[in-house]
Amino acid sequence: MTGEILDFFLSGLLSIGWKEVTMYAIGAFLIWLAIAKDYEPMLLLPIGFGAILINLPLATVWEMYGEPGILQTLFNAGILSEVFPLLIFVGVGAMIDFGPLFQRPWLMLFGAAAHLGIFVTVIIALAMGYDLREAACIGVIGAADGPTTIIVTKQFAEELLGPIMVVAYSYMSLVPIIQPPVVRALTSKKERLIRMTAEDHDIPKAVTVSFPVIVTVVSCVLVPMGAPLIGFLMFGNLIRECGVLAKLSSTAQNEMANIVTLLLGISVAASMRAEAFLRPQTLSILALGLVAFIVNTAGGVLFAKLVNLFLPKAKKINPMIGACGISAFPMSSRVIQKMALRDDPSNIILMHAVSANVSGQLGSVIAGGLLLALVPLLAH
Repeated sequence: MTGEILDFFLSGLLSIGWKEVTMYAIGAFLIWLAIAKDYEPMLLLPIGFGAILINLPLATVWEMYGEPGILQTLFNAGILSEVFPLLIFVGVGAMIDFGPLFQRPWLMLFGAAAHLGIFVTVIIALAMGYDLREAACIGVIGAADGPTTIIVTKQFAEELLGPIMVVAYSYMSLVPIIQPPVVRALTSKKERLIRMTAEDHDIPKAVTVSFPVIVTVVSCVLVPMGAPLIGFLMFGNLIRECGVLAKLSSTAQNEMANIVTLLLGISVAASMRAEAFLRPQTLSILALGLVAFIVNTAGGVLFAKLVNLFLPKAKKINPMIGACGISAFPMSSRVIQKMALRDDPSNIILMHAVSANVSGQLGSVIAGGLLLALVPLLAH
């Protein structure tokens, strides 16, 4: 009897191998980044803690006595059903003010230019041996849009959902580290000092209210597979702009977004079981995701430099705002404004950066919808 009791207490300790210890280290590193570096703590902290939790002995948070554990329940109900990503989109839509973009509609172009990395990465992934569905899921990491990445991956390559989700959210959190070196490498100080004229004029309420409805209808007619992504994002924006749901708008932006982000983070970590995560494939996804982010950032900056070739000196664009065309809203616009202030403490380009950043959010959703529509056709 004593031996059986001892075996019972030792079974947990003996089930820990080097893979589990490695995952504890990865989880601890993510927690450190969240706390010590303040890199998107709302995402990295629950992902880091969840990575430790899911790899504890016997994985009882995943399954206990043949029944789904709490993390498996959250993963199935929130991730596989796409509920959490779409609810996040409602919150993001409620946060977005399209006003700056209405004042500078030409900045919409950067939402397209800064998604070049998605398609470049798809080509590289195909060359590395991934099939088209897997390559599309890896490429969409570059959109810097977690919900879009989850939905596309869930549709095309569910077996890659764990590493792709972790890579996508980790790189989103590391935008302040990834983007500045790329921007500095592609721009001169003279270009970074360019000042841009503010264009402030009132936008009629009819425009702000009708915009999410029109975008939903037009986008979903052209790309029906993107209806959940575009629809929920625009629904959140309509709640914000309608003017009669102030409390719901505030709730969507704050309480709901915070709660769902918390549950999303720890649910994402449920896919970080050591045997599935610690594979050579994860390293290649990590590398390709970084390529996608870098090429997207570079694409936006280079597009701005190209446009400047045709503009008079007084109308030139600060090419740094091109980097904001990715969907990391509002992180990217904050990073670019800080870079501008570092070179010139009186250079305010935030409104232009936000405009490009908002267009990037729309661009990522449309890109995700295009992948959902085109990949099945091309994969046959």
